[in-house]
Parts: sequence; structure tokens; C-alpha cells
Amino acid sequence: MILSALSFSAMQIVVSLSGGRIPVLEQVFFRNIVGVVVSFILITKRKGSYFGTKKDQPMLFSRSFFGFLGIITLFYAVNHAHQADVTILSKMSPFLITIFAAIFLKEKISKMQIPAMILAFIGAFLVANPTFNSNYFPLIIAFCTSITAGICYTLLAYMKGKVDPQTILFHLFVFCSVASIPFMIGNFVVPTWTELIYLILIGVFGWLGQITITLAYQKAPAAEVSVYNYTGIIFSMILGYVILGENVSAASCMGGGLVIAASVLIYWYNNRLKGRNEEPVDPGKVEDTFV
Repeated sequence: MILSALSFSAMQIVVSLSGGRIPVLEQVFFRNIVGVVVSFILITKRKGSYFGTKKDQPMLFSRSFFGFLGIITLFYAVNHAHQADVTILSKMSPFLITIFAAIFLKEKISKMQIPAMILAFIGAFLVANPTFNSNYFPLIIAFCTSITAGICYTLLAYMKGKVDPQTILFHLFVFCSVASIPFMIGNFVVPTWTELIYLILIGVFGWLGQITITLAYQKAPAAEVSVYNYTGIIFSMILGYVILGENVSAASCMGGGLVIAASVLIYWYNNRLKGRNEEPVDPGKVEDTFV
């Protein structure tokens, strides 16, 4: 999970490095075309389904559509705001999942999730303060990434046990690659060799982050490993400072700390329930196959 967080943070840095000339949709295309190739090879070896059954298409297309929007909003925010701020706000999705799951899946909100969500949203407010390093609009877009991710995870919860995760991923990668082509053609920028390497690395880091997060959830209970996904906030702060020269404000650090504290609170509560042989309630329990 820590390697996954590092990979996704590295992906954001490369997105920012290539964002001077390369349009967002061109970055999105390269992010997903690598996933198409890798997923195709994996599904072919397993002799699985590439696109799922006909009855699964409404859910698969909905998940892929909101996933596409989420990647666009993430890449836009990364290109226009500080990496730490973007990462903090994009990590709000587990808490939004709790709200969406309660509304649409009729799941109960535990007594510990309420103060955790309050902490997380206070943290997000601190990061989004207009006196901080990043401008308002990119931060709003970064928060939209969490909203679309929350919708995606809720759809994944509905499809869990019904559709193969590799099929869901391949559907997402193909959808995003094809959907980005019409927008990319009109504004296509021929990359330099350096930019081409950056674009390939976006796909490589994105795939590496995806495969490691999937392995993490396969090897251990989600309630035990999901908290380590928040190391991405620290990685983004460090990489943004070292590679991009971005300073991190004290308020952003405080906001990030509150978001992490909210996740640790849920982690601690789950361990307590586990000790009592009760069912843990994890806001990030759905397999993370969004970015």
C-alpha cells in the first residue's frame, strides 16, 4: 500500500512536469493506454472476460464514465495546484463513500465515522483556505476528484462479487482511452522526447500504483491496510518540494494531519471491533480501482 501511494504521488509529479505544453486529455490518454495493454495481457492469460456481460454494461459504463471524469479532474488539479494540496483533497473519497453508501446502499454510519468525517472535512477546509498556496478553482476541482471517486467506489461496492475486477479495470482503461481521443485530436501536441518519456511514465506509475494497491487488498484486510494509503500525502509534500520546488504551508500540513488523523481514528476503531469479534466499519473498504 505504501508503494502504491508512492507510485501515485510520482505519477502526479510527472503529470505536473509534462503539463506545461501537453494538454490534460493527451495525458489522460497515455495514462490509460498503458493500462489497456497490461490488462489485455492479464485477461488473455487468465482467459477472462474483457468487457463483461450485457447485463453488467449499465454499471460498467457508469463506473468508467465517472472514473474518466475523476482522472480528468485529478490531472487538471495536479497541473494547476500544489501536489500536497491536491493529494489531501483527493484523499477525501473514503469519507464521501460513507455518505454515498448510507444514501444509496442503505449502509449504517457507525458512531466513530461521524467524528472522523468531521475531522476530515475540517482538514479539507484548512487546505482550501484562499490564503494558502493554491488557488481556489483547482482545489475545488481536486475535491471533485473525491466526489467522482466516491461515486465510483459506491458502484464498485454494488458490483463486488458480480464482475471480475480485471474486467472492470479493462473496461475503464478502454473507455478512458477511447473517450479522450476526440478531445485530444483537436489539441494534440507532438511531444518532445523528454515529454514522451514523461507521458509513458504517467502510464507506468499509474499501472504500478494500481497493481500494488490491488495486491495490498488481496494480501490483507482492507481495514488494516487502507490507512497506509494516506502516506501519499507525505510523499506528495516531499516530492513536490524536492522536484517542483513547491513550499508547503503550515495550514496545509495541519489540514493533511487532520485527514490522516481521521483515517487513523477509523483504523483504531476497527481494531477495537476486531478484538471484540465484531464487524469492522471501514470507509475505504471497497477495492481501490479508481486512479
